[in-house]
Amino acid sequence: MYKRVLLKLSGESLGGPEGRGIDEKSLRKAAGEIAQAVRGGMQVAIVNGGGNIFRGLQGVGKGFDRVNGDKMGMLATVINSLGLAMAIRSEGIEAEVFTATPMEPIARYYVREKAVELLEKGGVALIAGGTGNPFFTTDSGAALRALEIGADALLKGTRVDGVYTADPEKDPTAVKYDELTFSKALADHLKVMDATAFALCEQGDVPIIVFDMNEPGNLSRILKGEKVGTLVHA
Repeated sequence: MYKRVLLKLSGESLGGPEGRGIDEKSLRKAAGEIAQAVRGGMQVAIVNGGGNIFRGLQGVGKGFDRVNGDKMGMLATVINSLGLAMAIRSEGIEAEVFTATPMEPIARYYVREKAVELLEKGGVALIAGGTGNPFFTTDSGAALRALEIGADALLKGTRVDGVYTADPEKDPTAVKYDELTFSKALADHLKVMDATAFALCEQGDVPIIVFDMNEPGNLSRILKGEKVGTLVHA
């Protein structure tokens, strides 16, 4: 159903049970799922968050101004991407880290055509550093890159199996949506992605699938067109 996707992973998903630092087991698990999907014919680009290492907003009021805090957060996404790239390579799949601002020789400067070329060869492009600008979340960066590379969908891998009327980890009465529109998600203040990311995906007609990345085989099921998680569309 989807040939090329942009996979958005939170930094916390790479931080293990506590969501902090980089957990080797979590890296291997994510890499295995990604490799399985690539072998099945899916072209996968990845945008990682950096909250397991540093989140810019957390530094505000603690001696960090927002601009420098966001710069630190962008660097955290590069660290996560380098770690995940190594784990993906250990699965026998080519992987390369691209960054929004020049960081050679640590990673390759992001050029859309080079990232797409890698995808078409069966490799994984990890696009780090957000948009390269402060005040933009990695959700917004993921939406932007999804549009740039011509992704068929933006897949947001989380630790819950979709979008709910409330936080299912806190409210046992929360009800899951199988699908919903961008406008409803915004009107109901559902915490799927930020408003900028929503606007980009809606304008570019790129659907968002929110799913449980920890469930083995979910990426491959999406590739096969199975209903997994929650579909958010125009």
